[in-house]
Amino acid sequence: MQLNRRDFLTTLSIAAGAVGFAQPLWAALDPGLRKLLDEIAFDYLKTSPESLTYLGLDKGEYAWARAKWSDGSAAARAKAIADAGRYRQMLARIDRKSLQGHDGLLYDAVAYCLDLGTAGGRFAYGGIGTFGGGNPYVISQQGGAYQNAPEFLDTMHRIEVKADADAYLARLNGLATVINQETDQVAHDAGLGVIPPDFILDNALGQLKELRAVPAAQSRLVGSLVRRATAKNIPGDWQGQATKIVAGKIYPAWDRQIALLTQLRAKATHDAGVWKLPQGEAYYAWELQNATSTTMSPEEVHKLGLDQGAELDARMDAVLRAQGMTQGSVGDRLSALTKDPKQLFPNTDAGKEEAVAYVNAKIAELRALLPRVSHMQLKAPLTVKRVPKDIEAGASLGYMNPGSLDGSRPSIYYINLSDTANWPRYTIPTLSAHEGIPGHTWQFAYAAEHQDDVPLLFNLLGFNAYTEGWALYSEQLVDELGFYENDPFGRLGMYQALRFRASRLVTDTGLHAKRWSREQAIDYLTSSTGRSRVACTSEVDRYCASPGQACGYKVGHTEIVRLRDKAKAELGPKFDVRDFDDAVIQAGQLPLTVLATAIDAYVAEKKG
Repeated sequence: MQLNRRDFLTTLSIAAGAVGFAQPLWAALDPGLRKLLDEIAFDYLKTSPESLTYLGLDKGEYAWARAKWSDGSAAARAKAIADAGRYRQMLARIDRKSLQGHDGLLYDAVAYCLDLGTAGGRFAYGGIGTFGGGNPYVISQQGGAYQNAPEFLDTMHRIEVKADADAYLARLNGLATVINQETDQVAHDAGLGVIPPDFILDNALGQLKELRAVPAAQSRLVGSLVRRATAKNIPGDWQGQATKIVAGKIYPAWDRQIALLTQLRAKATHDAGVWKLPQGEAYYAWELQNATSTTMSPEEVHKLGLDQGAELDARMDAVLRAQGMTQGSVGDRLSALTKDPKQLFPNTDAGKEEAVAYVNAKIAELRALLPRVSHMQLKAPLTVKRVPKDIEAGASLGYMNPGSLDGSRPSIYYINLSDTANWPRYTIPTLSAHEGIPGHTWQFAYAAEHQDDVPLLFNLLGFNAYTEGWALYSEQLVDELGFYENDPFGRLGMYQALRFRASRLVTDTGLHAKRWSREQAIDYLTSSTGRSRVACTSEVDRYCASPGQACGYKVGHTEIVRLRDKAKAELGPKFDVRDFDDAVIQAGQLPLTVLATAIDAYVAEKKG
């Protein structure tokens, strides 16, 4: 299975024109360019049935996708890299010089992605995407079919009629092959010296064994089909058929995977960074470029985090002092607040339900601010869910899966409540702005609600710094619109979240470029942010499994704020933050340098 949740958040993204321009730019897209982009998209989707399901396109001509998984073999990996080069040659059929305005920027964005994908072919290990991006370890505490498949089948695979249930069984039957292909690549990579750190293997093995210990008939893989087929009154022995597949094929495949990971655990070291891997320095530079869409060096990223962290400490100190918290460092005072019983939901099922209800209340408040965020009237439907219990130990603390393009599935905002101490009350408002409104949910809604304008390919590309930069900018934007006016601790949570992202720049580069230990990274992240040690441990482990990715947030946020300040200075009284916000969202998935050109065009248009 090629996509994990966070990878998909990066790759399933939005793109469009810009309200601030005289006419929607996508509507004016060069016909030859659009035809070529569609050709590339449909060719790629033949190899990615999960993407067709995520997008809600697995129907009619593409109904075959509902019964399939992506090929994870060594041959398919080589083809993904070769396809990047082939698509790049296809793009070259169009003379870049012939493209005007936004068309040229879109061309540049596609070329940038494909060049990154081709560059990934230098590394003979890990996951590699045609459009760039990847992770060094095929299986980790947050990646692999054991993490992704149960949630994908339960949430993304629709069951409305018997054909859907039959397709579910077909997918279930093919899941063993997916697992075995992963195991084969793990063995291949280990032969190259690519073995996850011991703590990543411990976590992954713990989750795998817990998953495997559930009797097949009681597994989520079986239960999801039975529950939903029953609800739709679809006759059939779904329990018996699914149980037979899980017990006879999937569990033996997981047993083989567990056995291999157990063998590798005996060889694993505690070294946390990818510097230890073959071509480790070059690999991290590539991942950092994927994550930031810049050529910033690890040292430059590290320094940016230190500088911005000091600035944010001063802001947080002022808020803390205003609330009577004056003793100790900023980190110490935040740590005390994080442990304050008044800020904690009970760590019980009832307390976790209360936390989800609180998230929904904040989403409603944020939705009311949208007329001041944008001229667009996007519906942006959203469901809030806890991270499933069977994967919460290794999952990210919060994330969002975009809704389908056909509107059949809303965006899903997941909050990890394995321990409610991970999310004190004061931190939830800004998390909801990031994952929900006007962050990722609203951001991704544009493509779903403007399908006639947006070429399909731009639902498959992704620029992490753009995507996460917008969501982090959203946290700051709602503060400027008064969201925290009567909630000083909520504002502190917003500053802490910004500080957390600045600390990520330091921590990620520390791990992978400066050879920090896991413990050194956890100590720094905990002391600089005041977040719980459990939460910071989970975060550090995430950075080890997905190097560079966490750096995109603050780099992207910094650039978007810079572009807004520049636009405000040049436009003066003509500046309207709603125009700027719409220009950023509708400019589409672009590398940061290309985004700057798009915003310059918006400013020029507004000047008249």
